[in-house]
Amino acid sequence: MVSAKVSSSAVLAAVALSLLAVPAQAAPTEAGAEPRPAAALPAPDTAGMAAVLDAVVAKGAPGALARIDDGTKVYRTTHGVADRTTGRAITTGDRFRVGSVTKTFSAVVLLQLADEGRLALDAPVNRYLPGLLPDDRITVRHVLGHRSGLYDYTDDMFANSVSGFESVRNKVFTYRQLVDLSLQKPRTNAPGAAYSYSNTNFVVAGMLIERITGHGVRTEYEDRIFKPLGLRDTFYLHPDTKIPGQHAHGYLTADEAGARQVDATDQTVSWAQSAGAIISTARDLDTFYSALLRGRLTSASGLAEMERFTRVNATTSYGLGLRRRELSCGISVYGHTGAVQGYYTYAFTTEDGRRSLTALANASNDSAVLNTLAETLEPAFCGKRAATAAARTRTPVEREDIAPAAPREQ
Repeated sequence: MVSAKVSSSAVLAAVALSLLAVPAQAAPTEAGAEPRPAAALPAPDTAGMAAVLDAVVAKGAPGALARIDDGTKVYRTTHGVADRTTGRAITTGDRFRVGSVTKTFSAVVLLQLADEGRLALDAPVNRYLPGLLPDDRITVRHVLGHRSGLYDYTDDMFANSVSGFESVRNKVFTYRQLVDLSLQKPRTNAPGAAYSYSNTNFVVAGMLIERITGHGVRTEYEDRIFKPLGLRDTFYLHPDTKIPGQHAHGYLTADEAGARQVDATDQTVSWAQSAGAIISTARDLDTFYSALLRGRLTSASGLAEMERFTRVNATTSYGLGLRRRELSCGISVYGHTGAVQGYYTYAFTTEDGRRSLTALANASNDSAVLNTLAETLEPAFCGKRAATAAARTRTPVEREDIAPAAPREQ
């Protein structure tokens, strides 16, 4: 079943007006690149979005959803089920695990601490966590931009997706245990030499938050982001295994072709913590990224630091816990992708924060599902300008978007 509708309400209008009160921040570009004028946004292509979600389900996801917040209007599109056992239809109000979208939340907390003078981005991590890392040259900036060279321990942990997941589903790790797993392997590059996505970096980010503030990351997320923005459906519950309230079940595709998907909904996500354990909804993620790009969460200089991007490939760049993607119509969007067992998430907004998209498929370990879900960006931001074929050629999927584990080809 596919549904697509547009709605507005007094509450949404109030949120939109509060966001409009903050001036937009211009995004810095890579050295030598000329800044481009902001392009006028066409209306979202709701029929195109419905077609993409239909394809996501046809590729193997039980359900898929997309929510576009355009300031005064909200567009909701869904297809398929949230729960294969009961057959309940998925809705855009369902809670889900956001995976690596968590990294932006962690980065925001550290940028706020930098704004408060409690942290220096170019200081060695070992200044705040003495003796943690084997190289004093690794800075906070290197960690937040995936330029530390620290090996991603999840490459080994989830080399076999299902058995790896089952071995850690109910396990509780300390941050130090996860870092130690990384340090058992050689580093991927010298500090600052190259971009190399690693969950280890944002485990270190969580340790920094807790050492500097004296509080757990849950407290800092809640006090600095969740409560101020009114994110009523966003939680950090580690190490609890249950998603509270109405939620989409998440299904992990088996490593063997044809085998039944594994319901991966209940888990500690302790293997990720500050790198990937937040639970949220499409509404809350739209609100979060819009607020971030409108300058509501950091100072103007803090946001500028987040937007100092390193090129990853022809269409993707990475800043500090923040991705930038360039779409086929010339529009750039800012946000993050997320993969955790059972869930793929795309959450992006325009550089002025005026239009935001969150899209979810409740499946993982499936490259066909992931590649198709990526196509939601085009109808959301480019409207009918971009045909599906153009979206497929302009939206490559990088391996670093999909940690843990490369998805099995279907």
